[in-house]
Amino acid sequence: MAVAAAGGPVANVYPFRDARAAPDPVLEAGPGAHGPLPVPLVLDNGSFQARAGWACPGPDPGPEPRLQFRAVCARGRGGARGGAGPQVGNALGSLEPLRWMLRSPFDRNVPVNLELQELLLDYSFQHLGVSSQGCVDHPIVLTEAVCNPLYSRQMMSELLFECYGIPKVAYGIDSLFSFYHNKPKNLISSGLIISSGYQCTHILPILEGRLDAKNCKRINLGGSQAAGYLQRLLQLKYPGHLAAITLSRMEEILHEHSYVADDYVGELQKWRCPDYYENNVHKMQLPFSSKLLGSTLGSEEKQERRQQQLRRLQELNARRREEKLQLDQERLDRLLYVQELLEDGQMDQFHKALVELNMDSPEELQSYIQKLSSAVEQAKQKILQAEVTLEVDVVDSKPESCMCGLVPNADSMNPPPPTPGPPEGFREEMGVVETPDLEQLEPSLEDVESINDFEPLFSEETPEVEKPVTTVQPVFNLAAYHQLFVGTERIRAPEIIFQPSLIGEEQAGVAETLQYILDRYSKDVQDLLVQNVFLTGGNMMYPGMKGRIEKELLEMRPFQSAFKVQLASNPVLDAWYGARDWALDHLDDDEVWITRKEYEEKGGEYLKEHCASNIYVPIRLPKQASRFSDAQAPTRGSGASGGSAGSL
Repeated sequence: MAVAAAGGPVANVYPFRDARAAPDPVLEAGPGAHGPLPVPLVLDNGSFQARAGWACPGPDPGPEPRLQFRAVCARGRGGARGGAGPQVGNALGSLEPLRWMLRSPFDRNVPVNLELQELLLDYSFQHLGVSSQGCVDHPIVLTEAVCNPLYSRQMMSELLFECYGIPKVAYGIDSLFSFYHNKPKNLISSGLIISSGYQCTHILPILEGRLDAKNCKRINLGGSQAAGYLQRLLQLKYPGHLAAITLSRMEEILHEHSYVADDYVGELQKWRCPDYYENNVHKMQLPFSSKLLGSTLGSEEKQERRQQQLRRLQELNARRREEKLQLDQERLDRLLYVQELLEDGQMDQFHKALVELNMDSPEELQSYIQKLSSAVEQAKQKILQAEVTLEVDVVDSKPESCMCGLVPNADSMNPPPPTPGPPEGFREEMGVVETPDLEQLEPSLEDVESINDFEPLFSEETPEVEKPVTTVQPVFNLAAYHQLFVGTERIRAPEIIFQPSLIGEEQAGVAETLQYILDRYSKDVQDLLVQNVFLTGGNMMYPGMKGRIEKELLEMRPFQSAFKVQLASNPVLDAWYGARDWALDHLDDDEVWITRKEYEEKGGEYLKEHCASNIYVPIRLPKQASRFSDAQAPTRGSGASGGSAGSL
């Protein structure tokens, strides 16, 4: 949403969408999944997002994966006992409140926590409508990392065959599946794949349709590091909005507002121009409350607030006055009871009560009764007058009237002369706590919302009557205060895969790694590879990425040499599309599927190679010498050696 200012440039103000994921429904398998042969299940097991769907044969295999969700899970909010259980993917809704609870089965892009991986697979099979009981009776095509460790593949195969009982499985690399989907059918081609995802960036050379694993290179930078870098930049720039600058919002800025500059240094020079900055800066609007601040209230609203606060103070003073009256009345009743003991002639009890009251004579008791009766009567009169007195106008009233119990009356303006109180210890013996006079009470912070509003009420000098404001007062713009000006950060975050030193990483960037890989081949092979440079992965979707790769190739290739750069039709979903196409093309080819029998015979790390797979490198264990040959070796030697062996 861009807002155009009248007579000026466009002020690019964009609100954060803060989209929440909707829970995935439990889908039905569909008629195509119940054919004569089991239909393969295609799982793109990505570290950012998992995608699952059916590879249904026929002219219309389906437009897109039926299930897409974030590859994270969290423990149920109900706790370990009686809770809802772990929540996976889109069932979490918004990730930010649960960010500290999120767990992922991946270390970089390699699955290492198979318990969490099992939760992701359960979620996928359940919501895809797998109807077979006790097992998943469908072949599975599963993506894995480039040069996936044998241990990770072994644990994944064990999970699929032992836990889910699948009939067969095929493993492939996501970027090679994307390459397979975008190349012409039945064409064995060579090329150079640059795949950048959420955690890693890979450069993969393809020779005659097969991966050259020895010359693959990996950069441990991707969309996750770019989002973290952008978050640190904006948090340092806007420390007042530290909590509002979340990773989810940074990912939104990366996906919708960032771009890759052809010339990074030259682009930074452009941003130094004020006009260029004003025309290209994106103002991200953070959510804020439209509640008015105290400084933005008008005179009538301030008057109303003061009257409301005054009424609250009057109610507070009335309540305290009633409590004090009740205590005085209880003390008076006890003194009158002691006086009745004297009148009834119960002298022993009377003298004992006088000692408890710390009094010496009946005359002193009578004096205290008279004084306390007068105080009780005065308190009753004040309560009656406070009930019938009208509310005080805060602006027109004088501070003297407000100091005297906040209600002007005859008793407050002409207070009675002070009377001597009882001796020390009297009130403590009566079980009464001493309270100050109501006229000296000050409002507590709990009862007054803003003490600044009452400064005229309690000031010693007479305040002037508030006059209507004729000039326009400056108003604090809350919307502008809650805006993030994203300028050079739009190009600085995506730049880290070309310059990892921006975030302190001692790694080579994409251009240097690309040059290093090309230098390992002969000139003829280099010319063949650069004719098909293929870009895929979610981190390759920045505007300007293709032009930047072309510029880097132009600088490193010889003069007047040709090259071609191609961006995947859908860098995010082409891996799943390619796996689906591959599954349909090789549905009856037993040379690419790993069956359960082969898993039991050759181990979980076993892999059948194909055009989109890793290279299988079996585990080579050192040959151990036989114990029998070692035991018989000394007997073949001389007697001295035999005696030596016998002594051992």
